[in-house]
Amino acid sequence: MDFKNLASILVLAFLCTNIQAQDQQRIPPGISIAIKAGNAAEMAKYMNSTVELLLLGKEDFYKKNVAETILKDFFATYQTKDFIIRHQGAKNEAQYAIGNLKTVKGDFRVYFLLKRVDRELLIHTIRIESEDGR
Repeated sequence: MDFKNLASILVLAFLCTNIQAQDQQRIPPGISIAIKAGNAAEMAKYMNSTVELLLLGKEDFYKKNVAETILKDFFATYQTKDFIIRHQGAKNEAQYAIGNLKTVKGDFRVYFLLKRVDRELLIHTIRIESEDGR
């Protein structure tokens, strides 16, 4: 094998590894779409059976269906205009994303943490706080 072929193989291996690492850090796009649409039922499809929900200063662990109802009420009060993920990453077996949610009543910072359960990546924590820290 000559140097040119070896270099091509190494570059290809690097690119494949890099693409695979990026895929592992991708939050399922359905989550962003659901938040942007203010669709709690769609978000619930990505939730673990129990979710830690921190919403406007209130914090607790809720069963998936209760968390869905709380988010449905939130989205009814704060109709969404836009949602953009600003940062996402992974550490160990967890993945996270931080985004900005624009609503008719103000802007919010949204953070969610996902962990693998069996083969699925599920939301374990959702934090929604106003941009001004309240």
